Amino acid sequence: MAHPLDNIFWNTLTGPHACFAAGSGSVRRYAQGFSPILGFEDLQRPDFAELERICAPGEHFYCETWSGTPPAGWKIEAEATMFRMVWDGAPSMPTDAQDAVPLTAEHAQRAVDLALLTKPGPFGLRTIELGDYYGYFDGECLMAMAGERTFVPGYREVSGVCTHPDYQGRGYAGRLMRRLVSQQLERGELPFLHVMSHNRVAHELYLRMGFRDYSEPLVRVLARI
Repeated sequence: MAHPLDNIFWNTLTGPHACFAAGSGSVRRYAQGFSPILGFEDLQRPDFAELERICAPGEHFYCETWSGTPPAGWKIEAEATMFRMVWDGAPSMPTDAQDAVPLTAEHAQRAVDLALLTKPGPFGLRTIELGDYYGYFDGECLMAMAGERTFVPGYREVSGVCTHPDYQGRGYAGRLMRRLVSQQLERGELPFLHVMSHNRVAHELYLRMGFRDYSEPLVRVLARI
């Protein structure tokens, strides 16, 4: 039996996040405004006819594992690999981030602006609705944030971890991550996350924190043209 993390985007989009999804048959996407991510029931055989129905020209999406050639009207804009990492640390996590601010709709644009600046991964104006998100502010400036994205029973993703360049090196992102991991472990969920394989600094940080490598799937940016 396949592990739920082996096709986490499909399992989330047809499960807990079905209310945020568009599409039918063997493909799904997060609806406009959320993170631009695709989920395929068969990771090597996406239904492009259905994708064409639910994806507008000019939109860009992230997808994993699929390595085929896109049909006319589509193109691959980027290709790399990412580590999928799963918590392998202590069964509980102390946290000192109780002073972090829960992010709500009023903070959404600042969260998007920070994501555009730091590029932690696909992010949209409504992404903070997908789970708990926390941040640290300096006045109106969002210095750092971290939150949750995909999940299935027993597993929940830590995502959107980033720090404004002017505030790096102060430990804000690590504190926010420890708060999320602590909450997830208390709920009986195993934390997991994604990090691009070329991001050695972040990968090594997550290994030291208590995560281990689970897999290293291909990730692509697919655009409808």
